[in-house]
Amino acid sequence: MNTTTQNQLNFVLIHGAWANVTFWDEAAASLRKLGHTVHVPQYAGHGANINPDVTHDEIVQSVVDYFNEQNLQNVVLVGHSFGGTVIAKVAEIVTDRISRLVYYNAFAPKDGESLVDQMPEPVQQIFSHLRDASGNNTITLPFPLFRETFANKATAEQARAIYDVAPTEPAGPLFHKLDLKKFYSLEIPKSYLYSLEDIAFPPAPFAWHPAQSGNLGLFRLIVSTGDHVSTVHNEPDMIAEKLVEAGRE
Repeated sequence: MNTTTQNQLNFVLIHGAWANVTFWDEAAASLRKLGHTVHVPQYAGHGANINPDVTHDEIVQSVVDYFNEQNLQNVVLVGHSFGGTVIAKVAEIVTDRISRLVYYNAFAPKDGESLVDQMPEPVQQIFSHLRDASGNNTITLPFPLFRETFANKATAEQARAIYDVAPTEPAGPLFHKLDLKKFYSLEIPKSYLYSLEDIAFPPAPFAWHPAQSGNLGLFRLIVSTGDHVSTVHNEPDMIAEKLVEAGRE
C-alpha cells in the first residue's frame, strides 16, 4: 500500500510506561514525511519530572487538556503499551473528536481490571515487590529484564540507551482498576497493531493478540514484525506505514 495516496490523517501518539515522548520521535517524523499531522503530548507525571504520586485520572486529564488546548478534531488516537489504558479513558471524554483508536501492542483491560491484572500471577508479584522495595511508589525494571523482554531485537548498546531515558515508572496508574463500562459501550472504530516479536507481555498462552486485542470486540488487526521498544526507533518508516493502515477509514 502506498500511504502517500491516502487522505491526511491526524494522529495523537501516546507513549507507554518506562518511556517519554521521545519514544515517538522517529515514527512521528516518518508520519509527517507521509503528509500526516502528528501530535505527541507528554502526559502528567512523566517526562523531565517524574511524579511518583501521579494518578491514572491525572494522566488522562492531561491528554484531554491537550485535546482542548489544541482544539483537536477527527483524531486517530494511538496508544502504545500502558498507553492503551490511557486512550480508553480519554475516548470516554472526547468521544466525538476521535475517528479511530489504535492499540499498538497495548493493554486493553476488561472493565474493573488494571494493567497489572493482565499479567500472570508471578509477574504481578514481581511488580508488587519492586513497588514496595522502591520506597516511593515507583517501579524500576532491572535492566536485564528490560533488555530481554522490551528490547529483544536491539543491540545491547541501544537497549541501554533506550532504558536510560526513563528507567523508573510511577506505580499507581499500573495498579489502578479502571471503570471501563462507558468505554466498552462506545462505537468508536478500533484497530490493533500487533508486533510479532514483542514479548514484553508474557507470550504464554496468548501474547498481546488475542489476549489484549480480544477484549476490544470488533477491531481491525494489523500485523508487523518488531519488539516492544526498539523497532519504533530502528524501523520508523515501517511502523509509520502500519499506523496509517491501522488508522485509515
